[in-house]
Amino acid sequence: MERRSIPRSDKASHVLDLFWEKASFPDMTDLSAQSLDDLDLDEASRPKAPKVPAATDMHRRQGRQLTAIHRHYLMEMAQIGAVLARIEAGDAPPENLKRIVLSLDMSENFRAFGSLCGRECQVLKFHHDIEGADMFPRIQAAGGGMFREVVAKLLAEHEVVHELIIRLDRAADTLIENPSEANFGQAAATYRKLEEVVRSHFGYEETELVEAIGYYLGSI
Repeated sequence: MERRSIPRSDKASHVLDLFWEKASFPDMTDLSAQSLDDLDLDEASRPKAPKVPAATDMHRRQGRQLTAIHRHYLMEMAQIGAVLARIEAGDAPPENLKRIVLSLDMSENFRAFGSLCGRECQVLKFHHDIEGADMFPRIQAAGGGMFREVVAKLLAEHEVVHELIIRLDRAADTLIENPSEANFGQAAATYRKLEEVVRSHFGYEETELVEAIGYYLGSI
């Protein structure tokens, strides 16, 4: 596997960006003290979006642009998950993972996984920044505020995703610097938690906003 480590200057700058972003939003809930297992989305409390009576099939097709964007991110995450599973399989990988070629030096494999995680943190952060700064405010204001509850819930879920991105970024940075079994295990557990949360969050967002995006925004 090709080593794709992130330069220290870039990594340090990225961590600082995450810190200052959180510091810039004092209303953001501090989730740093919660355990990894306790970081969840409280799916049972998710409100349903009201129907948009005037929305047509064309509007719903436009709204599904978000699903297409999400599928791209989820495919990337699945590929990283496959690399993770291949590293964990060691010398006895299942047939579907044999195509992933590892280095004979396990520390190089650990660093490569850390680099992939670091990159994914940047990609997901960029996507959520766009939603939070542009798409959510526009939908929140649409239809006389009929989507406020859904948008509020989505923003609350963003806080959980944000916390996991911060943790994975730090775990990836540590793994690149010190590719030990323990650091690999921490990064792997955080990555799997992030993927689980992102998949659930994306599904909720796509389902509840499909008509609002198409009818009120037209495109994203």
